Amino acid sequence: MSDGIQWLIDAGTEWGPVIGVVFARGIDARELAVRLGAPEGPGAGPMTDAEISGLDVEAYRPGESGDGVVRVGEHAGWAFAIEYGDCETLSCLEEVSREGVQAVYYSYNSDHPPTLVFFAYDGRSICGFGLGEECIRWGEEPDLLVPDLVAARILAADGTDLREDEGDDGTDRERRALAIFEERFRLSLPRTVFTVDRLPVHAVNGAPAPDFDTVRAWAAANGHPLPDERLGLIPAGLRQSYIRATDPQWLQRLGFRPMGPAVGTSYVGGS
Repeated sequence: MSDGIQWLIDAGTEWGPVIGVVFARGIDARELAVRLGAPEGPGAGPMTDAEISGLDVEAYRPGESGDGVVRVGEHAGWAFAIEYGDCETLSCLEEVSREGVQAVYYSYNSDHPPTLVFFAYDGRSICGFGLGEECIRWGEEPDLLVPDLVAARILAADGTDLREDEGDDGTDRERRALAIFEERFRLSLPRTVFTVDRLPVHAVNGAPAPDFDTVRAWAAANGHPLPDERLGLIPAGLRQSYIRATDPQWLQRLGFRPMGPAVGTSYVGGS
């Protein structure tokens, strides 16, 4: 029995509640990683979902892109990549789909809805919408799945408004919308990808760090754990330790603003 992908609505990772998965039909998992931004050559891993936290990925940096890694595999005729950190997948989905490849992207975010589902093919963004916001659609053929949305009792018969059903549960409605992508493209992902599966890991954003060799040499000389050469990322904790030890302006480098001189009149009491 297939696991499908509807279960992703209730899933979570050790990294956090934000889940992004990109599926690609027509290329293997290694090529999918490359099209998402990974450099040529072997990645790290294989790792479980829980082991990803040990990479100490710096997913957010003020004013610039953070680091992003993916765990990749193949299942039911599709290559897939699970996101961790700042992967910027939506911006490269057309690249993933070039040369006749089908690509589907699912991005669940509990803090900033809506959850997004998008389909691209042969270098083109075809259609996509947010779960719960199916009236707002994108792509070159935004209405491609409208008949399916009507049949699933999500959109009204004319396809322009959400169908109002008393007692309709929001989660069930989102599940029905996601089922449209699952059934149309025969998507499936085993639940074990977030529990026991060990999958190859590739950096797709933030690597190779331009000073990787310098920081790694400093780490070796000062007894710090060495960063993985195959990923080319500098873990956030190691980066902070290196900056503090080598840069007199380390507070500014880490985003702290120096306090200016005190302004005002001081008072020193006395008899």
